[in-house]
Amino acid sequence: MKDNVIVLKILRPLIKFVSKFILRAEFNGLENIPDDGGVILAGTHTHIFDCLLLISASKRIPHFIVKKELYSKKIGSWFFGNAGTIPVDRSKKNPDAMKYAKMVLNSDKVIAIFPEGTINKTKDNIMPFKYGAVKLSVDTNSPIVPFVIFGKYKFFKKSVSITFLKPLEISRDVDKYNKMLMNTINDEIVRRKNGKEEKR
Repeated sequence: MKDNVIVLKILRPLIKFVSKFILRAEFNGLENIPDDGGVILAGTHTHIFDCLLLISASKRIPHFIVKKELYSKKIGSWFFGNAGTIPVDRSKKNPDAMKYAKMVLNSDKVIAIFPEGTINKTKDNIMPFKYGAVKLSVDTNSPIVPFVIFGKYKFFKKSVSITFLKPLEISRDVDKYNKMLMNTINDEIVRRKNGKEEKR
């Protein structure tokens, strides 16, 4: 797989315009994204538009880990193959995808992961996290920057926000730190919900 992000480089000005003026998204905690070095952005997944916020948030271009089905058609394979994405089969382990993701991080670039593995359509704040983000962090010594997407997407209304939390340094105990990542993100969701209720 080539490290090719030409599609995102071309489309990012348009994506930023959409995020700012159409989705009117609010960005918080951008200072928590390191300016250099390998870093993993890991957080909630509420809508297909979530990727637009992550692309818009930083000057650094994120490489997304995506489901392999997006590559099933020729146009999808071309588009996502040139957008720096890494396809994974969600039904089994993916040593090749993990190997490529490690290469990206060891090249001082950014990986974006939705640890829930799919869009959360439940009533729970978050679904159980898969271990990919934590394992990549351990194997490459890359910090994880948790993020929370809060609210609903409504065109031309300030209804959605993305907040980046302080980086987490992960050690070998992947079970412990996967729970820590989940708890950190869930705590921020609860805080935001309580803050919203207090304003009413």
